Amino acid sequence: MTTSSKPLRGLKVIELGSLIAGPFAARIMAEFGAEVIKIESPAGGDPLRKWRKLYEGTSLWWYVQSRNKKSVSINLKHPAGREIVHKLVAEADIVVENFRPGVLEKLGLGWETLAAINPGLIMLRLSGFGQSGPLAQQPGFGAIGESMGGLRYVTGFPDRPPVKTGISIGDSIAALWGVIGTLMALRHKELSGGQGQVVDVALYEAVFAMMESLLPEFDVFGFVRERTGNIMPGITPSNTHSTQDGKHVAIGANGDAIFKRLMRAIGRDDLAEDEELADNAGRDARRDELYAAIDSWVAAHDEASVLHTLAAADVPASRVYSAADIVADPQYLARQMIETAILPGGKSFKIPGIVPKLSATPGSTEWLGPALGEHTEETLQQLGYAADAIGALRDAGTVLLGAPGLPRES
Repeated sequence: MTTSSKPLRGLKVIELGSLIAGPFAARIMAEFGAEVIKIESPAGGDPLRKWRKLYEGTSLWWYVQSRNKKSVSINLKHPAGREIVHKLVAEADIVVENFRPGVLEKLGLGWETLAAINPGLIMLRLSGFGQSGPLAQQPGFGAIGESMGGLRYVTGFPDRPPVKTGISIGDSIAALWGVIGTLMALRHKELSGGQGQVVDVALYEAVFAMMESLLPEFDVFGFVRERTGNIMPGITPSNTHSTQDGKHVAIGANGDAIFKRLMRAIGRDDLAEDEELADNAGRDARRDELYAAIDSWVAAHDEASVLHTLAAADVPASRVYSAADIVADPQYLARQMIETAILPGGKSFKIPGIVPKLSATPGSTEWLGPALGEHTEETLQQLGYAADAIGALRDAGTVLLGAPGLPRES
């Protein structure tokens, strides 16, 4: 799939952000054809370059999070650096940023300034608490958004403190809302004759928006949803069970017909035919009894036989996948969710495929996360800077002209 046939082709995105939420949003745009120019500080660039597992000094996460992006390294504290950004914004459709509110304004890169340069600009602003309100200028990472948004309170077991999910889910949820909002703003721009706007996403609000019926249940019934481990109160049976060989299997059988099939598969026809258990309300009232029955059956069999039996009964079930399970799974492979790319020096490695799947204009990986400043020189040339002017900017420390990084085919 070439960039010319992708759905966001022709869009120019300027990314003024680091780490997770803003760069993840821009990554999605890049995967589907937008030209994403990532502005990075010459003093090391995005900290994500050094996060988690490093290969020859660079994060493997970086190579995925920044695929299809161009790295332009500019010191935003230099007036000449800000002038470069102004010129880029004049030609851009979207700016993505996740600085603390007020930081860009102090640099002369706030919304009012950029909108005056380009009235059609859409600015996606991701922050801990949004651009307004008493907490707006407080620092707020994904962990804070997950906590304030209600997610961490309900995650874990009732006899233990709240726990986090194993990934930075708050940042990622905010990024997805950011992309949705940006696409809505683009559609409005098409319909309104070109007027841009700000898309303001707060991490805590992004998480809160996912919290199902938590708020109305509290307001109407005074019910505070608590931690319940792996079960889903009010939706029964849905739980994770341990097998004879020490593995873990998630089983979702909360549909009326599915419940009956599960009970028959585990040899509990009496429960399948029990009229009190014919609907979800009746099952939830007796959930301890039902989970004890399922636990007992699963514990008496190994993982393979549990999954085989439930598949034959058409009951939704899955092992709890590790990374090793994922890379060997035929469903992942059939859906092209495991891609192979090349690291510096020629080592191949696996990276996640593209989501979502578009039948006519799918996204793709064109190249992996670039070297710091890899595209600075070509971008300045496209803006009309002559070679001597680029050299002067380099010598003044305003820009970093990076060396080419990975091959652009993966």
